Amino acid sequence: MAASEEHTVLPAPTFDKPVKVLIVVSPYYSDIGAGLLTGAKAALEDAGATYGVVEMPGALEIPTAIGISDRSSNFDGYVALGCVIRGETTHYETVCNDSSRALQLLGLQGLCIGNGILTVETKAQADVRADPKGQNKGGGAALAALHLIALGRKWSSTPKGIGFQPRGEDTLMAGNKDGNTNA
Repeated sequence: MAASEEHTVLPAPTFDKPVKVLIVVSPYYSDIGAGLLTGAKAALEDAGATYGVVEMPGALEIPTAIGISDRSSNFDGYVALGCVIRGETTHYETVCNDSSRALQLLGLQGLCIGNGILTVETKAQADVRADPKGQNKGGGAALAALHLIALGRKWSSTPKGIGFQPRGEDTLMAGNKDGNTNA
């Protein structure tokens, strides 16, 4: 059982410039959403980040909200929070797989997203994971977003050095100094 396993939790990164994060939460299961949100807010506040919160009806809408926000706002990163509990139909697999895949695709495009969408078998499992004093998956998702933001900032400040950069007269693209191709 995962609850009894020991996990490594990285310390929160530190920042020299302000960090602004958007938390997108689905209150479909309102008590679960509230617990996830409490944990995420606390983690962001502890790291000195500012944040905004928007609600979406369900987990499937969360990636779309993040995509819209990325095109229309100036957030450094995102925290996706929600819960999908297995039911009697295959809808569970669709929601879990599609929301996770969409978040992953946004991440691969360069967005810094902490995925805190719980995918569980029972409400009791969700309660333990959402509890800020329990497994605190909301706080963990916020920390994941912060780590990605820190990594992006670290590497974006490094010159890329991509492409051909002539050093002056010692490099000729074609021909000789006169521009002639005859030697």
